[in-house]
Amino acid sequence: MSQQNTPILSIENLHTYFRQDEGVVRAVEGASFDLYPGKTLGIVGESGCGKSVTARSILRIVEEPGRIENGNIWLQQPGRNGNSQRIDLTTLGADSQEMRDIRGGEIALIFQEPMTSFSAFHTVGNQIIEAIRLHQKLSPKEAREKAIDLLGQVGIPRPERRIDEYAFQLSGGLRQRVMIAMALSSDPRILIADEPTTALDVTTQAQILELLRTLQEEKGVSIILITHDMGVIAEMADDVVVMYLGQVVEEGPVDDIFHAPKHPYTRSLLKSIPSILAKPRTKLATITGSIPHPYNRPVGCSFHPRCPDFIPGRCDVAEPQLQKLSERQRVSCFLYENVT
Repeated sequence: MSQQNTPILSIENLHTYFRQDEGVVRAVEGASFDLYPGKTLGIVGESGCGKSVTARSILRIVEEPGRIENGNIWLQQPGRNGNSQRIDLTTLGADSQEMRDIRGGEIALIFQEPMTSFSAFHTVGNQIIEAIRLHQKLSPKEAREKAIDLLGQVGIPRPERRIDEYAFQLSGGLRQRVMIAMALSSDPRILIADEPTTALDVTTQAQILELLRTLQEEKGVSIILITHDMGVIAEMADDVVVMYLGQVVEEGPVDDIFHAPKHPYTRSLLKSIPSILAKPRTKLATITGSIPHPYNRPVGCSFHPRCPDFIPGRCDVAEPQLQKLSERQRVSCFLYENVT
């Protein structure tokens, strides 16, 4: 199998729980998916579906009392003599040197809200330089030069001046660009973008997405794009994972997901996208109800209380398993249990 057909990152049956006095929050419940070299994997779902916890689990930065209870996170690493090797990140200590080298060095994260992710007491340049020197043996002067070059690469005007400014002095779009520059500071092979366009206007959002696409073409980085915006997924992703209440309910190539969605939740998400063909003042379709409380997960299929195709006596009793419908598309729904 060629390297292009071998996943660079594989998540297998991942379970991440938060055990608290009130009960157990099963934030990620058996998620499995693959990321391929040079491709963009979109993870989509409503807020509270476990997307960000999945990203933090990959980097082993889940905050207490959260912990990975079960599953594997396989990272394909280049080995000697051109041979690659797989390493299970769940076997590494979260604070081990090996994991710290991987975190930021091979896998980088663009946080959801740059304003709260940057230190308010240090310039953005100091923070980028620190990230550079953490993974590369460069002098302070060399690291500063590289930081200025990175800021220029992500389209920040006058980077030699901006490097000495604080996060609060920058606009939302510039802060997001600085966050991308920091993520790229050690030339990672995988970039996880957690809601990279949140709270940005549509023009700036388009610029950020175009920047990510350009950087991927130039550097060959693999991207995991986490969002609740199906329009962003349609524009950016090669493959799509649809999550609901910590579980993968459907996955497949972006064209299959958009043109032939199988799971009722996926179809509902797509119906909620505004269309230029819709009549003026027409209300958008909505999904009935809301995501269940984490301490009160429904029995059976987690989506059945909101599902328009609910099967009484089946969906509210048993839990469907993710099954293969085609070469690349899988779905977790009883509507397809007899489909081979």
